[in-house]
Amino acid sequence: MEIFLRIFCSIWFLGFIVWQGNAEAVEDKQALLDFVKNFPPSRALNWDERSSPCTNWIGVSCNQDKSSVISIRLPGFGFHGTIPPNTISRIKGLQTLSFRSNFITGNFPFDFYNLKNLSLLYLQFNNFTGPLPDFSVWRNLSVVNLSNNRFNGTIPISLSNLTQLAGLNLANNSISGQIPNLRLPRLQQLYLCNNNLQGGVPVSLQRFPDSAFIGNNISLGRTLPCSECDKHGRLSEGAMLGIIAAGAVLGLAVFIVFTSICWLKRKDGDDAFDGKLEKGEMSPDKEVSRNLEAKNKLVFFEVCNYAFDLEDLLRASAEVLGKGTFGAAYKAVLEDATTVVVKRLKDVAVGKKDFEQLMDLVGSLKHENVVELKAYYYSKDEKLMVYDYYSQGSVSALLHGKRGEDRVALDWNTRIKIALGSARGLARIHSENGGKLVHGNIRSSNIFLNTKKYGCVSDLGLATIMSSLTLPVSRSAGYRAPEVTDTRKATQSSDVYSFGVVLLELLTGKSPIHSTGGDEVMHLVRWVHSVVREEWTAEVFDLELMRCPNIEEEMVEMLQIALSCVVKMPDQRPKMPEIVKMIQSVKQIEMENQSSSSKNQAKSAMQSSPLTNDHNS
Repeated sequence: MEIFLRIFCSIWFLGFIVWQGNAEAVEDKQALLDFVKNFPPSRALNWDERSSPCTNWIGVSCNQDKSSVISIRLPGFGFHGTIPPNTISRIKGLQTLSFRSNFITGNFPFDFYNLKNLSLLYLQFNNFTGPLPDFSVWRNLSVVNLSNNRFNGTIPISLSNLTQLAGLNLANNSISGQIPNLRLPRLQQLYLCNNNLQGGVPVSLQRFPDSAFIGNNISLGRTLPCSECDKHGRLSEGAMLGIIAAGAVLGLAVFIVFTSICWLKRKDGDDAFDGKLEKGEMSPDKEVSRNLEAKNKLVFFEVCNYAFDLEDLLRASAEVLGKGTFGAAYKAVLEDATTVVVKRLKDVAVGKKDFEQLMDLVGSLKHENVVELKAYYYSKDEKLMVYDYYSQGSVSALLHGKRGEDRVALDWNTRIKIALGSARGLARIHSENGGKLVHGNIRSSNIFLNTKKYGCVSDLGLATIMSSLTLPVSRSAGYRAPEVTDTRKATQSSDVYSFGVVLLELLTGKSPIHSTGGDEVMHLVRWVHSVVREEWTAEVFDLELMRCPNIEEEMVEMLQIALSCVVKMPDQRPKMPEIVKMIQSVKQIEMENQSSSSKNQAKSAMQSSPLTNDHNS
């Protein structure tokens, strides 16, 4: 009996192992590894046989129990050539496949017909040739985008089998023949423009606008009333002349309106990310179409695990975070819920080579207190920088945001960590490029909090590629060192001055330029000097800090550091490495490294003070 029990347990254990193997999508994993081995991309993938594709593989998603790969999204990864057969087609549970914006050639892969569960197919902006696929093998396809390739032949009538189809984009190919009468009741988006199609628009598709069909040899006119036709069903001469005249007038009107819109957009800057952009992968984008030669030029840096391209950014739901000296910043939420910050630069004065050299320098700078540049884009009309999104917001927003009952005040420890982190970040920046790199735009709106609540510096290096340092009468002007007003040139010393202003913000809670009552506007540096000169130093500090006990000496020390940074003569200001040491000396031991006894002592002191009742609640 014992022997049978052991055999049973062994069989059960082997079965469990096999089940575990299936749960980790072993077969799908091997198919992906075979694919990337035979079809290596230009951008590195972190696919490794030692890890599961359902954990952190770039561009890969699995079902809930991680037993099957259901989504592959690899847009703009630099795939060249034809997709190797018997690789992707082995992933039977695949529902979403996106290889858009690559350099894939050849006919539509025949073995993709094995992907019976496919629902979303994105192959646009490649170099596919040959006929369109036979769609009769699929039943679940809801979105098909094969635009901007070199497909030829006719539109297959088998598309009518796709009863779930909601979006179809075949624009910008070489498809010929007539448009078949496709009965697709759920179809909401259709783009067949810029092909070699002929004839008319079938009745089943006449609900779509003319823009879906332009750029073909298609008659876009709808059915005309019989009174306009002669006895043979042809248009009468008078009707023809009337239509020609009306068409000429209409064409002129459209031209005028179009020209006016273009002029206004150019005048307003044509803010491509301003407000909510149209989401989804179906709509042809004017910017992308206009810059086909620049596709795949969203340049990612090493070890970047993002799987999106320029088209994704242009489609993203966007929210304006702020508009500063060097351009506007946007929070972009992509279709897969990835959230990034896109900086759209203005007044870039250098060419592509110099711009790329700076981006390479900035992108190679890795430091825990410097916001990492993930990608950039350069074209004649558009320069973009892509960063991680910091959910806690900028120091400016935390300091100067809404005041009231719901406000979460920045305590003293957090403010010191912001100061120390940003000082370390700026010191690291100043050490780059042989000790010559300048930030040029230090201010609290360019400093963010990392997960440990230390300050992180963003937006570095842009001062060197802009046409000039503008001097707006705004909050940013309060950060500018006196010498910059004359020279219009940022230096490491002027960075120190700007950092000193940030320290004063942290201490006072006031903006660099603020109202003192009435119509009077005061620069923060002048105001602090005037208060200290009158020996009312205690009046300088933010009232929110007065809730914290036993920090007066530390605040005064930090004030002295800030004032040393904002002295008028640049050569009298300390260097950033010195400032880091000075801030560290304000608190001898950093918060994370405090011993448990010191933490308990601090906690006891805080609890015993009547000033901390609502500070620690």
